Amino acid sequence: MRSAPRRGWRRGITQGAAAALLLAVLAPVLWLVQMSFRPHGAALGADPVFVPTMANYRALAAGGFPASFANSLLASTGSTLLSLLFGVPAAYAMARHRFRARGRIAMWVLVTRMAPPVAFTIPFFLVFSDIGLIDTIPGLIIVYMTFNLALVIWTMRGFFAAVPTALEEAAWIDGAGVWSTFLRVTLPLAAPGVAATGILCFIMSWNDFFFALILTRTHAMTAPVAIVNFMQYAGWEWGKIAAAGVLVLLPVLVFTFFVRSYLVSGALAGGVKE
Repeated sequence: MRSAPRRGWRRGITQGAAAALLLAVLAPVLWLVQMSFRPHGAALGADPVFVPTMANYRALAAGGFPASFANSLLASTGSTLLSLLFGVPAAYAMARHRFRARGRIAMWVLVTRMAPPVAFTIPFFLVFSDIGLIDTIPGLIIVYMTFNLALVIWTMRGFFAAVPTALEEAAWIDGAGVWSTFLRVTLPLAAPGVAATGILCFIMSWNDFFFALILTRTHAMTAPVAIVNFMQYAGWEWGKIAAAGVLVLLPVLVFTFFVRSYLVSGALAGGVKE
């Protein structure tokens, strides 16, 4: 009879701790959202009672921020799709096929993520200057894809290795080819990994500031760089900064919302274990 109250207390403590942790995580975001609706000159005010205004968002819409936002969306989406397009088959080949240079290739792929980004800045800048990719969306896509490929290959390699080979062998016995088996059997089972990897690639590209600052000027300026323009010597426009920050959060939240089912699904449940 005493175990039930104890379980109730433990459940209450657990739920209270989870609620406190959630509040701690969401507090900065909620503060940013409420600051974006404060009037100009009162963005940093601590008064909980104020008249919400859309002036900061209207100011962003009237300026050049929508173009920078679109540039970030195009560069991040394009680099993510291309990284998955080339990286997923490469990861499958490295996970399934054994060849002599597989270990060395995997190590060289990893090396591209170990070096700091500043080490590649001057080579990218010089090459892009010669071929006319400075201040262009394709230039940003190439840069982001270069670094995201290593992430895709190494992450998806582990997901493909976890897929039982017996399922692929069964498909081969039924007459399916290598590509047909990959597209119809292996890839659907690794869908949660593709979704998680795509989210990581998109976030890394979306949050990039360094390469966008060096390799763009005006036409391909991204949202993180545009936000810095609101920080001036005369004063920081906190209302616009907060509104821009809220807008920058939205694509990641929307993208995660649409692929949430893949992230939590047990796609390999019931698979054949080797």
